[in-house]
Amino acid sequence: MRITLEVWRQPSAQAPGDFVTYVVDDATPEMSMPELLDRLNDQIVEAGGEPVAFESDCREGICGCCGITVDDRPHGPVANTPTCQQHLRNFSDGDVVRLEPFRSAAFPVVKDLVVDRSALDRVVRGGGFVSVDTGTAPDAEDRQITFRRAEKALDFAACIGCGACVAACPNGAAHLFSGALLTHFSTLPQGRPERSKRARGVVKAVEAEFGPCSTYGECVEVCPAGIPLAAVAAVNKEMMRAAWRRGSDD
Repeated sequence: MRITLEVWRQPSAQAPGDFVTYVVDDATPEMSMPELLDRLNDQIVEAGGEPVAFESDCREGICGCCGITVDDRPHGPVANTPTCQQHLRNFSDGDVVRLEPFRSAAFPVVKDLVVDRSALDRVVRGGGFVSVDTGTAPDAEDRQITFRRAEKALDFAACIGCGACVAACPNGAAHLFSGALLTHFSTLPQGRPERSKRARGVVKAVEAEFGPCSTYGECVEVCPAGIPLAAVAAVNKEMMRAAWRRGSDD
C-alpha cells in the first residue's frame, strides 16, 4: 500500500521546524507506526538524507516511549492504544498521514518526533515512592490485602507514563497521570505512612509543570492503559486530605 507521510522535521530544540512530505510505496497493513518510520528511514538513508528521529523501545505497549501525534490525535486513530500498536490496517491505500511530536508546553521538542518528557519524572520525584526500612524482606502474608484492593491498585499502577493525556488535554494538564500515581499508592498499606507528604509533593510538581484540569475528558480517550477519569478526582481529593492533616505523615 502507498502511504504519504507529512512528518514534522526539527533539527534541534532551538531551530524552527516544519512538515516534510515523504511517500512510502511498499507499506503493508501489518506495519505499526514505528515500523512504518523504520521503513521511511531506510529510504531516507539510502538517498543520503538524515533519518527521522523518533523514540521506541519495547514496541509492545509497555514502555510508553513511542508516543507521537498521528493526524492530530495522540498515539493514533484507535482509542486507548499506544503508537506502537497502531497499525496501517486502520488506514487506506493512498492515505495522507500527518506525524508530529506530542504538543504541549510541558514537552519541548528535542528533535523531529522526540520530546522531552522529564516533567513527568519530576512529578514522580515529588511523591512516586515509598520509604521503607532495608534489610530482610518481610513475609508475604505480613500485610493482608484483599483481592479487590490489590486489583484496584494494579489498575491505576498500569499507567505507562507515555504523556498522551497531557498532549490530548487542551490545558496541558497531567491530572490523569498524577491521579493514577496517587491512587495507586493510597490504595496499598505501603503507601499510607507518607500519604499526605506524597500528595503535597506531587501536586506541587504538577502545578509547577502543567496546566490546570478542566475535566474535558480527552485524556481518558487516548490513555493506552485505560486509566479511568476517577484518577483526575483523586488529585483534589488527596490534596484536600493532606490540607486537613497538615503536619502529619498520614
